[in-house]
Amino acid sequence: MTQGQSPEKPVRQKKRIALVAHDHKKQDLLEWVKFNRESLKEHDLYATGTTGKLLEQVLDIEITKLQSGPLGGDQQVGAKVAGGEIDLLIFFWDPLEPQPHDPDVKALLRIAVVWNIPIACNRASADFIISSPLMTEAYERRLPNYETYRQRRIQVTSEEETTP
Repeated sequence: MTQGQSPEKPVRQKKRIALVAHDHKKQDLLEWVKFNRESLKEHDLYATGTTGKLLEQVLDIEITKLQSGPLGGDQQVGAKVAGGEIDLLIFFWDPLEPQPHDPDVKALLRIAVVWNIPIACNRASADFIISSPLMTEAYERRLPNYETYRQRRIQVTSEEETTP
C-alpha cells in the first residue's frame, strides 16, 4: 500500500451481522428477520441482549448475545466493528424517542461510518442490503486510510508553561 492509498479488508461470503433495535422498533426488526430468516441463517448473527433473546425465541437460530444496549451492548457492538469483527450493522433505531444511552447510539453509528461498514437504520435500507448480490459473495471492503491521523504529532505544553 502506498502513501494515501486505502487498504482493503476482505469480507467473507458468510457475513458477521449485528442486529440492534430500540424498544419501539423491536417488532419491526422481528418481522423483518422472520421474513429474511433463510438468508440470515447463512450468516453469523450478533445482537444486543434483549433483542438477541427475542430473535432466538422467534427464529430458533443461534445468535451471539451481547449486553443490552443501555448496559453497554451498543459499545460492545462498536468495539467489534472497530476490531473488524462485524461486517454489517442492522440497527432499527427510534428517531422519535429519547434514549438513556443516546451518546452510545451516536458512537455506534459513528464508528460504523469510520470503519466503512454498511448500516441499515430502517426496513427499507435493510431490504436493499439483504437483497444485494454482495450478501452472498466475498467482498473487498475499502478501509479509510487513517495512517496520517495515527502518525500526527500532538503538541503538549508543560505545566510550567501554562501556570501563571
